[in-house]
Amino acid sequence: MAKKITTAWFCSSCGNESPKWMGRCPACGEWNTMVEEPKAARSGSGAATGSVSRDRGLLGVAQAEPIQLRNIDLSNEERLKLGNAEVERILGGGLVAGSMVLIGGEPGIGKSTLALQIPLHCKELKTLYVSGEESPRQIKLRSNRLCEGGEDRSNCMILCETLLENIIKQAQQQKPELLVVDSIQTIYSDAMDSSAASVSQVRECATALLRFAKESGTPVILIGHITKDGSIAGPKVLEHIVDVVLQFEGDTRHSYRMLRSIKNRFGSTAELAIFEMTDRGLREITNPSQILTPMHGEHLSGVAVGSMIDGTRPFMIEIQALVSTAAYGMPQRSATGFDSRRLNMLLAVLEKRAGFKLSAKDVFLNVAGGMKVNDPSCDLAVVAAILSSTFDSEVSQKCCFAGEIGLSGEIRPVGNLERRTAEAARLGYEAIYVSKYSSPEALATKASISVIPIGTIGDLLRSLFK
Repeated sequence: MAKKITTAWFCSSCGNESPKWMGRCPACGEWNTMVEEPKAARSGSGAATGSVSRDRGLLGVAQAEPIQLRNIDLSNEERLKLGNAEVERILGGGLVAGSMVLIGGEPGIGKSTLALQIPLHCKELKTLYVSGEESPRQIKLRSNRLCEGGEDRSNCMILCETLLENIIKQAQQQKPELLVVDSIQTIYSDAMDSSAASVSQVRECATALLRFAKESGTPVILIGHITKDGSIAGPKVLEHIVDVVLQFEGDTRHSYRMLRSIKNRFGSTAELAIFEMTDRGLREITNPSQILTPMHGEHLSGVAVGSMIDGTRPFMIEIQALVSTAAYGMPQRSATGFDSRRLNMLLAVLEKRAGFKLSAKDVFLNVAGGMKVNDPSCDLAVVAAILSSTFDSEVSQKCCFAGEIGLSGEIRPVGNLERRTAEAARLGYEAIYVSKYSSPEALATKASISVIPIGTIGDLLRSLFK
């Protein structure tokens, strides 16, 4: 029978489908995000639903058959090396054959740069780079800037195309070892009547590329745009389809970028890679602590170094605080890279449990390097920096802090204390302040660093400012 065109309502935030308009999405709870889009369907009870039949016809493959789990052979399972140690580590050792990786982030943060650096640095890797946003000349100019002369030795093919059917046809003909699509929001299929970047188009195109990856064994890297709130555009649609989701984070005004693993079917999500954006592209940072620790002279107040762990990697990070008399009636509370609500909680604990009257003071907090701190172990460093600024007395740059502060003013123990202590000792710190309630094994460290156990904020005050 002829194809019947119907419409449906999709949530532009999460991709949830509804037969009618609703003011609030029942899946994600967002208001005024339902948009109407055409939906292709086949009439008749025995007909296959749209996307599966279209993709099968597009790829021309036979129907899959079940196989016994014990008969699946893993002896030849090798991961594809990308020439970038940080990306390989965050992926779990390299790209898995037939996998689909989604890289998201703000405009200008380095998504396309990273995607082009991979084939430029892997000269033997046959790559098909599909761009729906740039011309071949633009890509050539960017490759000259990233790797001067390297594009002449690389095995990278450029295809500027936005039609899904043509992209898959070229991929079947060229048989690349890696397929890069920049970006998925620019790709559209003739099988759908909606415009590119709509929820239905993103879902159909991503599903077709996923089937191509699984059946051909070619790994696919997708570049994804993000929404105003910082999540990947069409987040639930794309994140459920792909195998790996990598998110670029960081302030574009700073040179440092963080690549975080949000989803990984082939490795751990507790991984973080840090890069520096230079005029030659993204440079790997193998020792992040050296760029996040103090880079100034001594005898400065309001500065303390905290030990945080993001994923499985310990970092030593500088916390800066400024406490001054409020110039206006309402005191200001400002935090950059730190949760402002947690800052207010710590200030309330200082006032209630330690007797510091900060209600008439302006408090400004900054995490150096453009990093965002989510680890509660930095509470102790934040309080130490605030006290240092209040007394206008320096905290020794040879000591660091690792402890969570409770509402009663007690210093609570944090996890992975042995790794934090070892990292601090490796960087040359002489003392680390921790909770006295930590395990005896963690306190009895063999590293060349003095572990100072404290129980309350009062103990911290007496130890730092004698």
